[in-house]
Amino acid sequence: MSVDACADLVRRRDPRRFRAALAAPMPARGDLMVLFAFNSEIARAPWVTAEPLIAEMRLQWWHDAVTEIYGGKPRRHEVVDPLVDCVRRHDLPRELLDGLIAARRADIHRERFADWADYAAYIDASSGHHLMLAAQVLGAAKERWPALRGFASAMGGASFLEALPELAAVGWQPLPEAGGVAHAAELGLAAHALARKDRRKMPGDLRPLFLSGCHARPVLLRAQKSPDQAHNGAARLSEFENHLCRLRCQILGRW
Repeated sequence: MSVDACADLVRRRDPRRFRAALAAPMPARGDLMVLFAFNSEIARAPWVTAEPLIAEMRLQWWHDAVTEIYGGKPRRHEVVDPLVDCVRRHDLPRELLDGLIAARRADIHRERFADWADYAAYIDASSGHHLMLAAQVLGAAKERWPALRGFASAMGGASFLEALPELAAVGWQPLPEAGGVAHAAELGLAAHALARKDRRKMPGDLRPLFLSGCHARPVLLRAQKSPDQAHNGAARLSEFENHLCRLRCQILGRW
């Protein structure tokens, strides 16, 4: 798959990240589209079949593909082909890619998280690993990574709360019983607050990462205010509200 084809896949499946990639500096734009396409394929794998064994096989296929990339003998595939170049160009850590794949096994088995540490680990791997990969493409200095990871936890938590109606529809009640939606929102807001302390130190080239998650704080605040309604979609923002969040981030740099 060409970079253009990856971009089209992201445009159709993940419009938030598509807009974020378009806001990136031109040299990094294509590689972000490739990473976002890879993430889309991984995130989609558990949901395209009702058979857990087949979904496990899909994720194992991607795990094997990553192993081959780092082994120097990658298989041919429409997303793997451009991913090989992206990994080599930016020296992307294999453990982040592997962790991203492993996290999605929770989506297959759809069991309640054992505790809040289990939930936080899932959010960090599914959202944090992905953001760290994108940050490396954008040249983020290592000292910025803790704040970026905090932002990723807020963004991942917000997106997870937005998805609760769809998860309930397939019978998955994922949040630990102690605290539920309210505690998930509190965790996300705390992570977001820590990230915001370093906001003024973030270089402008990283703004696309914040653009992809500029919805996080409003969603978390809404879930905190009405936790009982989050399963009915009450935490979601309207398209107009999402648009205002993007403008605020693009023009004022606020998230």
